[in-house]
Amino acid sequence: MKIALMDSGIGLLAAAAVVRRLRPDADLVLSSDPGSMPWGPRTPEDVTARALAVAEAAALHGPAALIVACNTASVRALPALRARLEPQVPVIGTVPAIKPAAAGGGPVAIWATPATTGSPYQRGLIEEFAGGVEVTEVACPGLADAVEHADQAAIDAAIAAAAARTPEDVRAVVLGCTHYELVAERIRAAVQRPGGPAIVLHGSAEAVAAQALRRIGERPEPGAPADSKVTVLLGGLEGTLPDPALTYEEGRILSAVSPAR
Repeated sequence: MKIALMDSGIGLLAAAAVVRRLRPDADLVLSSDPGSMPWGPRTPEDVTARALAVAEAAALHGPAALIVACNTASVRALPALRARLEPQVPVIGTVPAIKPAAAGGGPVAIWATPATTGSPYQRGLIEEFAGGVEVTEVACPGLADAVEHADQAAIDAAIAAAAARTPEDVRAVVLGCTHYELVAERIRAAVQRPGGPAIVLHGSAEAVAAQALRRIGERPEPGAPADSKVTVLLGGLEGTLPDPALTYEEGRILSAVSPAR
């Protein structure tokens, strides 16, 4: 079994690490184009073209499914990706976890890129799944790029700025960019108020990994033999995980897996 994941950069690490945990016997294809990251400020047409190129590079390796581990690509390019690859390769998009966050009651904050914050797509999800719940959209300029490059000072500054714009009474934070899941605990620490209720973070990695397995008729088997391989594609060319990826636990987990040959 082989599962591919795509993103502009290392935001795919969180979902890939979950797939690795659920099915340690699954080969992984990690396809990205860090040279064009971030995709958020780009036009929808540009994002679609770049997403198609990254997805097609992954598809050449014959995966059973492709996880679009990128909120921007899911918003801008999912119909085009599915039109190009399905039914041969099921395509699983990433949706901000607004529904489960709202189900726990409010107030809820949604941390996302400036391009996603206030977008018709995100507003539609709020209207559909968070009716009656107080929701605050929090733009996080620079955070995804700082995470991509493991710039610790920039990560701290971006998180602090977003936390300052987050209402003090929020009970849950939706991580609306896959990069943010790599620094989830730092976000939690910044938002948590002394003496306040424990903040619940809602990412998408667990859900998309589980959905990918369902789409190909497989079940989680965390006890399966860990004999899988990892193929890393950077701009369509085989390579290795970039050094910044190894500063995160998810990157170290994946780098320990034997490379494909």
